[in-house]
Amino acid sequence: MNCYEELVARGLIAQVTNEEEIKKMINEGKATFYIGFDPTADSLHVGHFMALCLMKRLQMAGNKPIALIGGGTGMIGDPSGRTDMRQMMTPEIIQHNCDCFKVQMSKFIDFGEDKAMMVNNADWLLKLNYIELLREVGSCFSVNNMLRAECYKQRMEKGLSFLEFNYMIMQSYDFYELFRRYGCNMQFGGDDQWSNMLGGTELIRRKLGKDAHAMTITLLLNSEGKKMGKTQSGAVWLDPNKTTPFEFYQYWRNVGDADVLKCLRMLTFLPIEQIDEMDHWEGSQLNTAKEILAYELTKLVHDEEEAEKAQSAARALFSGQGSLENMPCFELSDEDFEDGTIGLLNILQKSGLSASRSEARRNVEQGGVSVDGEQVKDFKAAYGKDAFAGDGVVVKRGKKNFVKITLK
Repeated sequence: MNCYEELVARGLIAQVTNEEEIKKMINEGKATFYIGFDPTADSLHVGHFMALCLMKRLQMAGNKPIALIGGGTGMIGDPSGRTDMRQMMTPEIIQHNCDCFKVQMSKFIDFGEDKAMMVNNADWLLKLNYIELLREVGSCFSVNNMLRAECYKQRMEKGLSFLEFNYMIMQSYDFYELFRRYGCNMQFGGDDQWSNMLGGTELIRRKLGKDAHAMTITLLLNSEGKKMGKTQSGAVWLDPNKTTPFEFYQYWRNVGDADVLKCLRMLTFLPIEQIDEMDHWEGSQLNTAKEILAYELTKLVHDEEEAEKAQSAARALFSGQGSLENMPCFELSDEDFEDGTIGLLNILQKSGLSASRSEARRNVEQGGVSVDGEQVKDFKAAYGKDAFAGDGVVVKRGKKNFVKITLK
């Protein structure tokens, strides 16, 4: 199976502007393509996973990725999929976030000589003269067409700032500059980016002529992929200091039954034939599929050793196999104890299992907390130092959140 056909088989392609030409370029390794990343945090999250895996697949087929960091557009904010205006960031914060991104992306993309690039659109956007932009770029855009774009329509009732209204022009100009500077002939983006991407293709055509090659492709489930980055407790980050390898493993181990094969196809590098054989799996076999998914993705982000540790810890907790030593830990200090004891609510809050004492109390009273496998419904429960000696105590909230509590 050729590269483009595999992308389709894995459910990654939604819309294209010229499928035959795009297919030919990708399969022959002649695409120089970009995907944009807004530096709104100092870590990528699992919502970026699909884009990173796609870049890796295309590079493996001989194509050249450009990771475009939105240091310039990040100062404006993308209105797509938002109901409010994004908080403004300082140039220093944006640069710090960009630096963090490259470290994480390097696990997916080979940035060796002439193999891939990372560029920052601040390099050209911050140098633009406003009058020049209005004359040279603004004249290529119809306000009527822009207002018909879904990303703007959904914001019209609540208010769309003129600052954000410029985002489509900025993103379109990115493609023009990447085409002109680096020969970038293809852009990928989420299904919520389609209007912005078409704007870039049209700008190249109008500025450089009909013969200029500029292709657009959208990812089928990118907007859903962004939702993957959120859980009840917040974002699932690729940075191990924000989301530990064990927590990362557990996130994927607990995906829904209906999503596991879709995630295996879209996000792992297992042969598509192997995944297709799982189509008839059900019951306990789906749990095996989830273990495979969690292991493969943890290995991809955190390396094989961390994946082995995470899997071992998960099996130890849920099936009595493996070792507890790789489970997330929280150490209590002498200062955490009052008169030699510490309350369960304090344990839940300090360890991060509950966001506050009031939430911890609700968790306990609703029967969602256990200590070493025993459900605890008394929110006044307290424990002495001896309870945490040796291997410590496993405290669990709900089905997915647990920490081994030990003494320093």
